[in-house]
Amino acid sequence: MNALLLVARQELVLAVRARSIQIFAAVFALLALVVAGSGYVLTGGVGVQDFARTAASLVQLVLLMVPLMALLLGVVSLSGERGALELLFAQPLARRDILLGKLLGLFGALLGAEALGFGSAGALIYWKTDQLGLPSYLLLVAGAAVLTAIFLGLAGAIASGAPGRKRTRAIAIALVVWFGAILFLDLVALGLCTLLPSGLGSRVLIVSVLLNPASAVRTAELLLLEGTAAFGAGSLALLRFTNGQLGAGLALAGSLAVWLVAPVLVAMHRLRGADL
Repeated sequence: MNALLLVARQELVLAVRARSIQIFAAVFALLALVVAGSGYVLTGGVGVQDFARTAASLVQLVLLMVPLMALLLGVVSLSGERGALELLFAQPLARRDILLGKLLGLFGALLGAEALGFGSAGALIYWKTDQLGLPSYLLLVAGAAVLTAIFLGLAGAIASGAPGRKRTRAIAIALVVWFGAILFLDLVALGLCTLLPSGLGSRVLIVSVLLNPASAVRTAELLLLEGTAAFGAGSLALLRFTNGQLGAGLALAGSLAVWLVAPVLVAMHRLRGADL
């Protein structure tokens, strides 16, 4: 555990100093402030949204930015300069501790960047409105943390097969994974649903929600924030299949638990057999 925390601390320091993390923190904070401060524009109103409305408005921004940053930062760190990684892996440390330490350090750095954005918007909302809807806002923060952990694990699974080599290939795979999880898989599922009989189409939509971590987080967030009012086709199919919100919540929790653990286990297995 001491070795793991030592690696995590080193990775956290390096990540905080990285220009990419600093830019992400600044851009995320700016966009969160814009969403909080201009949320009533489309409805003809003025003023700052409360916590609940801001949380609902920020869901899509979180789904776009957080997985992308987690994937890219994780892949770049785990497929970094070959000489530096060879020196790190030459130390009397278990490969598992190095992997988990690096992921933990990156997780802390990304959480800090996200906290800056959520905290800035939250301070503005609290100043201009009150605490109404604060639990919904905190649920969004928790969802962002879960997304960060899941996609850092996926980054580890992508890059751990050949650490220090094939960085360009690993980055390209990470971008494909992000595009597929955020956009492509949902479009494919909806397209298949229109071509298949209604029963089979519903099953495709349910599978697309549970097997796609971004869709699972989005569905869970909307279920917690707005009930069934903002559900899409896949979410409604899941709700009907599980006989209500409790069943849907348990299914989503199980899906996210698998996504939190499975990529890290894959990364550890691939790193154990990697030729360094």
